[in-house]
Amino acid sequence: MKRFWPWLRILGALGILAVLVRELGTEAFLAGLREVDAGGIAAALGIGFATTVFSAWRWCLVARRLSLELSVWGAVGEYYRALFLNGVLPAGVLGDVNRAVQHGRESGDVPRGVRAVVLERTAGQIVVIGASVAVVLGTPSVVPRPLDGVVMAAGIAVVVLALAAVVTGMTAGKRWIHSGSKWRRGFAVSLADVRLGLLTKETWPGVSLLSLATLAGHLALFVVAARAAGVTAPVGDLLPLMILALLAMGLPLNIGGWGPREGVCALLFGAAGLGSAQGVTVAVVYGVLALVASLPGAGVLLARSFKTHRIDTPAAPRSAARVVRTPVQIGDTR
Repeated sequence: MKRFWPWLRILGALGILAVLVRELGTEAFLAGLREVDAGGIAAALGIGFATTVFSAWRWCLVARRLSLELSVWGAVGEYYRALFLNGVLPAGVLGDVNRAVQHGRESGDVPRGVRAVVLERTAGQIVVIGASVAVVLGTPSVVPRPLDGVVMAAGIAVVVLALAAVVTGMTAGKRWIHSGSKWRRGFAVSLADVRLGLLTKETWPGVSLLSLATLAGHLALFVVAARAAGVTAPVGDLLPLMILALLAMGLPLNIGGWGPREGVCALLFGAAGLGSAQGVTVAVVYGVLALVASLPGAGVLLARSFKTHRIDTPAAPRSAARVVRTPVQIGDTR
């Protein structure tokens, strides 16, 4: 099953897009591509820079609490590269996987490097889920019946898992850290890293604040996309829809973020009286602008590849060159 899961994710995303094309036609998608202009591109690059700095800073806070060295600007470059790879590779998470493994290797602890990235991304998703639950409870009229249950279930699952982790860590964590079972030891170490990376008073305020700032940046980009697509509804009416669209992007059925986002936007915009086709257009514009915002990551990727190529290419030995020339020079003097 593990081998087929990536293909199931891709097929699921393609299935969602195929249903939308069948029901709404291709015009909603093409309109989204046409509406991207220079102003939107400039806004995407600016907002993307801010959200990337916030996210990279959050990663630094978590990594440093786990005793991993990571500079803020180094993290910004690696985060840009991961975002670009996430956007152009099918699974949508391969950039984060590469970021985690690369940082783990450079730090000498791959498992802990992976856990740092997982915790950092989890913190962001928890804030999105919390905001989505607030939308369901605060403005239930904008959420169609099937979706509100999914959001509430996600919120309950987060709370239950958090409580279970805390209780298990307090009752069994210290005993399992010295267990003969590698699974129990690994679980205990992971729980300890969760506590250090997210739950201590030195960490959670900064991580929470940066996660909220990152969410605000993503919502700002969604507003830019909505205005570019011709949506004139007040921002206050759009924000609940956009929060739920961001939640949908975290579902494991996407191709670089595409699929669930378009489906949920079609559903929410249609229920809000703004038109399902308009929702798809907004989602497409957002997808394009998000990819534009990640383009500096392509430069980081090329720079790293060029640097690696120069290191791997041996220079011609200068001493050998002198050995070849010396007999000629001696022969000339004779």
